[in-house]
This record gives sequence, C-alpha cells and structure tokens, in this order.
Amino acid sequence: MPELLGIRRVASQSVLSRFFAGFTSAGVNLRCFRSLWHWGLNRLPSAKEGYTLDLDSTRLLHEDGHQEGVRVGYTRQGLKPCLHPLLAVLAEVRVVAQLWLRPGNSTCGSNVTAFFLDLWDNWPSHLRLRGVRADSGFCLPELLTLWEGLHLPYVVVAQLSQPIQKLLRSDLKWAATEVAGTEVAEREYQAISWPHPRRLVLIRHRVRDEDEGRVGKRLLDVPGWRFQALVTSLPRTSHPPLKVWRYYNGRADCENVIKELREGFALPTLCLEKFWSSEAALSLAVLTYNLSVLFQRHLGWQQKVTIHTLRFWLFVTAGVLSHPSGKTTVKLAVPPPERGWWRRLWEKILSPLPNCNAVENRPVFTS
Repeated sequence: MPELLGIRRVASQSVLSRFFAGFTSAGVNLRCFRSLWHWGLNRLPSAKEGYTLDLDSTRLLHEDGHQEGVRVGYTRQGLKPCLHPLLAVLAEVRVVAQLWLRPGNSTCGSNVTAFFLDLWDNWPSHLRLRGVRADSGFCLPELLTLWEGLHLPYVVVAQLSQPIQKLLRSDLKWAATEVAGTEVAEREYQAISWPHPRRLVLIRHRVRDEDEGRVGKRLLDVPGWRFQALVTSLPRTSHPPLKVWRYYNGRADCENVIKELREGFALPTLCLEKFWSSEAALSLAVLTYNLSVLFQRHLGWQQKVTIHTLRFWLFVTAGVLSHPSGKTTVKLAVPPPERGWWRRLWEKILSPLPNCNAVENRPVFTS
C-alpha cells in the first residue's frame, strides 16, 4: 500500500491517536479544515444559474455515551445519547460545503448563524449562490435577517405555530394548481420575533386515508388535508407559490447525501474520546466523500454512484506491483472485455485537459 500510494509507510494506530489528539479546540479545527473545505469547493465550475445550499443536521447515536459531546437528544428512536453534526450541502453537485459537530442535546438551529458566516467568509469567489433551503429547525429570526442582509434568496419551512394554524383555518382564497389535489395561497405574515413581515407561502394537499403520513402536517379540525408553510424571500414575479414549493422540494436529495455518509463513510462509528477529535474524524470522512464526488465529476460521469459501487468497479480490482527495468508498474487483473473501459479511464485520469472525453459510468463489455 505505501508503494502504491507513493508514501513512505502507513501510519500506526498510535500515530493516528496522537494526530487526532492534536485537535483540541474550535480554532485548531478551523485552521486545519477551513482550507480543505475551500479546496474542494474551489474545484467546482462556476454555473450561470448558480448553486443552491441546503442546511441540514443529523443525529449519530452512541449508546455507550461516555465520549465528550455525547448527550441525550431527540432522535427517531426517541431520546438517545448522540452527537448532532450540522452540514451544508450544494444540491446541484451533492458536495458537502462544511461540517461542524455539536453536542447531542443541541437544537437544530444551535450555532447555525456562526456556521453560515464562517462558510460565507470562506466561499470561493467564482461560485454564485442562487439560494438557501432549510427545514423548520432553521427558521430563526437572526438567520433570516442575515440572509436578507446578504441579499441571498431563501426558502425555509415555517413551524405551524398557533398563529399560522389560525391563518390556515381562516377564509383563505386557495388556488388550484396543475398538481392534482394541491392548492396554494400566500400572505404577508409577521411573527412576534420578526422585525418586519415576510412572504409566507401556504400549501395544502388533499389526502386519502391510505396516504396518511406522507406529506405535510395535518390539522385535526381540517380532515382530509395536510398543510405546509414556507417562508421565502423569492420574488412573486418570478416565483409563484407552486414554483416556490417545487424549488424547496429539491432539498430532499440532501437526505440521500446524509444516508451515503452514514452507510458508505461510517459516520455513526466515528466517535473519539475527545469532542474536537471526533469533529476532526467526521470532517475527514466527509472530505473523503467529497473526493469521491469530485473524482466522478472529473471522469465526466453524469450519474453519481455510491462508494459501494466505486469499490466494486474500481477499488477491489486485483493487481500486483512489479518493477520491470526499474520502473514501478501496476498490473491489474482486468478481464479482456473490460480493458477498453479501463484504458479510457486511465487516459481521462492522466489527461491534463479538463474537457477530455468523458468515460461512461460502468464498464462496457465488448467482445
């Protein structure tokens, strides 16, 4: 492995333990990882339409509960000892822009303003953000005000508080849409904690008994309907209510990123004795995920695959190292029908031209 990777030797367990023990504070972690997050983002191309940033969090269960930061928090399994990472994902490319770790008893919006400011200060100048999306845990007055000050469009789920429920029960003028069973309305709404009114997009979905639990939150005294409320700064002229709803729905892909981080990059198992060491381990795992995404983009793959698929197609290919005429050579055990695909793969990897012909996603078997 050292010869294949071009390194002197593989670090031992004690070396890795000393390495992670060096992460002792937020400042130390930021000095190390801020440039690494920027490095990954800097390799993305500029896009005329811009990128969408999705904010989300996840719970990492740790039943033993003796590590720093492992606290009892609400999870899908109830109250459990856990850690509570905060993530930002670029939706169009499924790259994680940043990760911060928080104790398990933190709320969804805990420290999110500082998180976003640090991300914004580290943002590559050639990438334009077209908007931010987040769920109701991030519907915080200070965060909405920050985005408005930065002239950054946003769509955030509003909590169905009593005032909004009262609004939904009122005589609203609902407009039918091209989506069967979905109607929309909108209002200027000002919560008690808001300094000014904001645009509130209201959506209701007609549901049947068999659809119970699929979308929205149901109000007990409005049988047959489920409701959603979105707070947005998107202009009415270019984004009618249904378009706002559809734009927000694209955020669902963020859950697939988190799922792959958990299943393919072992996030739930990376919990060290010290809190900042755990954040370092999690950050390295997520940066490895970003490398796999950037690798696929370099190959020109239009359809992203999971790390399990990459392992099957590439990483577990058998081979030996040899040194004919003093030259290090890797001999791979590739069946003849797949060798054409592997040649194109190597040509693409070694080509200095970024616009070299793309390689098809999976090996093409030829006779």
